[in-house]
Amino acid sequence: MLGSIAVLSTLLCSSPPAERPPNVILVLADDLGWNEVGAYGQRKIRTPNMDRLAREGMRFTDHYSGSTVCAPSRCVLMTGKHTGHAVVRANWENGGWGETEPEGQYPLPDDEVTIAEVFKRAGYATGCYGKWGLGGPETEGHPNQQGFDEFVGYLCQRRAHNFYPTHLWRNEDKLELGNPYHTGHEKIAEPLESEQAYLDRWSKGTYACDVMRDAAVQFIHDHADEPFFIYYPSLIPHVAIQVPNEETEAYPREWDPEPYLGQKGYIPHGRPNAAYAGMITRLDREIGQLMAALEEEGIADDTIVIVTSDNGTTWAGGVDAAFFDSTGPWRGLKGSLYEGGIRVPMIARWPGRIPAGTVSDVPSSFQDHLPTLCAAAGLDAPDGHDGRNLLPVLSGGAESVDREHLYWEYVNKQAVRKGRWKALRLRLKQGDDTIVLYDLESDPGETTDVAAANPDIVADMRRIMDAEHVPSEVFPLPTIDTPVEVTDEE
Repeated sequence: MLGSIAVLSTLLCSSPPAERPPNVILVLADDLGWNEVGAYGQRKIRTPNMDRLAREGMRFTDHYSGSTVCAPSRCVLMTGKHTGHAVVRANWENGGWGETEPEGQYPLPDDEVTIAEVFKRAGYATGCYGKWGLGGPETEGHPNQQGFDEFVGYLCQRRAHNFYPTHLWRNEDKLELGNPYHTGHEKIAEPLESEQAYLDRWSKGTYACDVMRDAAVQFIHDHADEPFFIYYPSLIPHVAIQVPNEETEAYPREWDPEPYLGQKGYIPHGRPNAAYAGMITRLDREIGQLMAALEEEGIADDTIVIVTSDNGTTWAGGVDAAFFDSTGPWRGLKGSLYEGGIRVPMIARWPGRIPAGTVSDVPSSFQDHLPTLCAAAGLDAPDGHDGRNLLPVLSGGAESVDREHLYWEYVNKQAVRKGRWKALRLRLKQGDDTIVLYDLESDPGETTDVAAANPDIVADMRRIMDAEHVPSEVFPLPTIDTPVEVTDEE
């Protein structure tokens, strides 16, 4: 404790002109596509608060998530290690869909240092409100064991497929909500008799996002007189499509000539497009409520606010990505290492430090948040991370960072971006380590493989893929780490 006080005292005395180190709010949307925010070009879904943050801060055009699905992306964000080095590299489940099944995903080990632990050790109050996905109850991956003073939300990603759960968690205790149990995965053969019937069956009771938002707002008020770090990993807009009907009603009924019956997983909804848009607007409203709490306390200008997403738009659960042009010019959706699966929105606001209304095309990724936020707070980042400090970019004083490339791996795929070039291995499961190559400058939609015409670039990309991948016993890459039995069948 004395060491933390000393560190905090030093920060308070060495961070002119601020009287104290900055607060941080890191908002992580869930499956929010690059083009699903007005500031990025969305024309159907209203996001006034995120658009305001972009006007008052910096918008990144070439920001990438840590992975293309939930848990590994969050692991990269928390530890600053890309998926070739991270402990969690894919979704791993501790149980099934039954009400009494164990909760949680692969637990983050105790010896991993998270961004929350860095801030907590420096004297910050730390809170996490939303979906965790890096360790269930009574594991070393629990958020209270990973640097968070307070946690309110879902420990388990599977449980988060239902926005009206029986319970959430407040630290290590269940927070009972009184809702009936649903798996979040049900389907029907025929449409129900009315729109209200869908709501009565699947969207009734206490909306979990409201509970988590209220806890985060209260945390701001409780800790307004001291530096704090809030991680806000919202469920929205991950399916199932569920939102209070006031949000759905704000969008046109003609958007939904047919209901969604659950054909692509999750649960049915009478007006899926309107409700999906309403979910994103609900998230935007939550961000506005966090900002309002900062303003009420007079600390909005002393707080770094970052909004980003854990991966691209989903293909499942009744979401119509084509209808909303969710990923803009990029190919692919969630689960893919094409641009649409990993290029995500990122907006940063810090008045007086980040110039208002600015845009950066510097390639960046989730591993950069840890060293960047540590630098902003005057803290040393832990050893072993793969990120770069983006603070010179955010301040408007730099147009690049000292980095050769970005790297991802997921289940049976690898990807590298180096400047204008994007390389992918997509057939490792078939025993094929062939590399395809795209020129993002002339072909942003990744439509034409130019590997044959650029053998030197391909060789360099192969070098990077081999160098950045450290084998994992829990999450091995087929062909690369384990032999694959090749058959004539695909």
